[in-house]
Amino acid sequence: MSLPADYHMHTPLCHHATGEPTELAVQAVRNGLKEIGFSDHNPMARDDFDDWRMAAADLDGYVAKVEQARREHPNLVIKLALEVDYLPGYEDWIRELAARHPWDYFIGSVHYLSEAWAIDNPAQISEWKNREPMEVWTAYFERLTMAADSGLFDIIGHADLCKKFCFYPKQDCAPLFTRFLQAAKRGGVAVELNTAGLRKDCKEIYPCPRIVHLAAQAGVPITFGSDAHAPGEVGMNFAEAVQLARSAGYTHYCRFTGRKREDVKI
Repeated sequence: MSLPADYHMHTPLCHHATGEPTELAVQAVRNGLKEIGFSDHNPMARDDFDDWRMAAADLDGYVAKVEQARREHPNLVIKLALEVDYLPGYEDWIRELAARHPWDYFIGSVHYLSEAWAIDNPAQISEWKNREPMEVWTAYFERLTMAADSGLFDIIGHADLCKKFCFYPKQDCAPLFTRFLQAAKRGGVAVELNTAGLRKDCKEIYPCPRIVHLAAQAGVPITFGSDAHAPGEVGMNFAEAVQLARSAGYTHYCRFTGRKREDVKI
């Protein structure tokens, strides 16, 4: 089976990943991938915002490392991208980052529900215990919907990250999913099938099969990403992700060049 492009990979600049871009590229070739994309965590205007992203001064070096990987692996298509946190009020900063380099795509992700709480941070898991899961899921999907509507992103990353630690609402979340997917459809934004969820407590691809099926019904395009933080994770569990996509009715995924989308058969 020909594997789709892996569009979600990190580098040591984010302080919680190992393997330089050229090392991840070696693994991609070994795994039979024809195309990959680096999308490390974006810098923030304040370097002390948190401790799990590159500093602003690292951005040019990040681009240089990706370009080095391109030179060393001419038979592998390598895209240049960022995973960009969406926080209301930071839109101008995101636009400034977008203008700095010839990016192929931006993955918009929601990690923070406030500047003080990243919902997927194991060090802050106690915050979950002070809230009803539905309250958190509602706030998360509202912010994800804003991200999809913002016009700032090409792809939405790990679209139900709120399930990571298995704090599930008792209520039906379908209305939250539907509003988000309607925004993605309006904006022509893709949703990634992110296999990292299989390596987390939830043991499930992001997003869940229900969201993937709803996305297919709504005509929302998809990409694939391993969210690799080490060479061994490149393309991990892609066979399962492709099976999920096909079971929902997808026949194509999309690739990006210079932030322009192109559909490709799975």
